[in-house]
Amino acid sequence: MNFSKKLADLRRREGFSQEQLAERLGVTRQSVSKWESGAAQPELAKLVALSELFRVSVDYLVKDCLEEQDRPAGQSASTAKLEAQVEEISRLFRVWSWDSKTKIRGLPLVSIRLSGNQMRLRDAARGIIAIGNIAVGVLSLGIMSVGVVSIGVISAGLLALGCLAFGLAAFGPVALGLWCAGGVTALGGKIAIGVAAVGETAVGYNAVGSHVLLWGDGLTRAQAESFLLEHHPGLWRPLLQFLAVLGANIK
Repeated sequence: MNFSKKLADLRRREGFSQEQLAERLGVTRQSVSKWESGAAQPELAKLVALSELFRVSVDYLVKDCLEEQDRPAGQSASTAKLEAQVEEISRLFRVWSWDSKTKIRGLPLVSIRLSGNQMRLRDAARGIIAIGNIAVGVLSLGIMSVGVVSIGVISAGLLALGCLAFGLAAFGPVALGLWCAGGVTALGGKIAIGVAAVGETAVGYNAVGSHVLLWGDGLTRAQAESFLLEHHPGLWRPLLQFLAVLGANIK
């Protein structure tokens, strides 16, 4: 079986159209069509990319006489099994990526970059909605995320939610907000609510600020809401209600 036939079979086996395969490889659909018709051959870098994508060797792709199930002469079944296990482990280190065709100002509407064990900036997902180990977008979700709305283990954004959150408004176990923050440990420029809270207006079990409301033996939502309104009468109503609920349940 020659290269063009193998490529077409592998593509169909994985459920890709020519256009989808072209997107994965960063080439045009016409290039894939020429490869499958035998009118052209891919360069070495694309052959390597194809072998990784389809989980076959480059030898299998380029040698007409070698079939997928064939083993080189002298290779034992145990060696073949070990190589298969190594290949499976190596897949964890590969980055699975997908970008939507729809773009806004040059950015994909959705960008996904996922890997079993990689945290490299060059592999970051970048899009309006970004999902990945590292994600950068308007709405970002990842282990490390940066965005207008950011959700992750470590997050930074106008609104940040995470185990370690930095933002204009930040919420999480450790939260640092330029305007407001809520969490176990909260540091906010204007409002801080947490077990340990530091801010101009602070609500907490241990709180430090110009205006302080200590949790003491307990707070009700009404008490927290009244206190926040007293010092921030123009506070956006949904945010006020959220902070009041947080203030009543911080311990």
